[in-house]
Amino acid sequence: MTNVAITGASGDVGRAVIDAFADRDETLELFSHSETDDLETRPIEIADRETVVDALEGQDILIHLAANPDPRAEWDAVSGPNIDGLYNVYAAAIENDLERVIFASSNHAVNMANVVSAIRPESTVGQPDVVRPDDPPNPDTYYGVTKVFGEAMGAYYANRHGIDVVNLRIGWLLTDAELREVCADRDAAGERYARAMWLSPDDCGRLFEAAVTAALASNPTVAHGISENSERFLSLSETMLELGYRPKDDATAVLEE
Repeated sequence: MTNVAITGASGDVGRAVIDAFADRDETLELFSHSETDDLETRPIEIADRETVVDALEGQDILIHLAANPDPRAEWDAVSGPNIDGLYNVYAAAIENDLERVIFASSNHAVNMANVVSAIRPESTVGQPDVVRPDDPPNPDTYYGVTKVFGEAMGAYYANRHGIDVVNLRIGWLLTDAELREVCADRDAAGERYARAMWLSPDDCGRLFEAAVTAALASNPTVAHGISENSERFLSLSETMLELGYRPKDDATAVLEE
């Protein structure tokens, strides 16, 4: 039996992952910064290293989702949870002999070349070039900078300590209805970004199931986490080959229904 811990479990990504593992054999241990009425989680403050070390005792795999997810946040708002908190998580993973850490990185780690401006990170202009996982980082915000840091920290722990690391550059998780609403309310550059970056809840579950179970051909593995959108520019070939990820949804198909 594999024990899988999830930090940030009460967020949208966490809930999609929980649903995906509902009928699997892994045992989930859910952690969240804040309590929710509809989900039983254990409280955790990732800025407190001793608390994180204690929380991960007995776990095999960590899905680390806890962070400040605001792409427009200033440095002081993201540096604590996304930098110091990430170090605490990796330190705790090594102390508890975890086998694998799956880190929720972001498209914002590589998206500066394609945004309208630095103050509009969720936008795409022109016909963007294909971005592959091994391209140099190109963060579009302070939030994106913290995700580049997280990927680098994962590479250090993979190479120095031998722990499996999967860095997933997640797109934009939205339900079908949310995708339609977002695209209806945005200009062309905003809609173009949504069409490219959409990650459906079902594909999100497939993505993390693959990240937990795949035998890694390379360590660390960096992979893009979006649906099979016809207007994507983040390459999915590597995710499909490295992790066996098989997305089934397409933003364009949803919007044209």
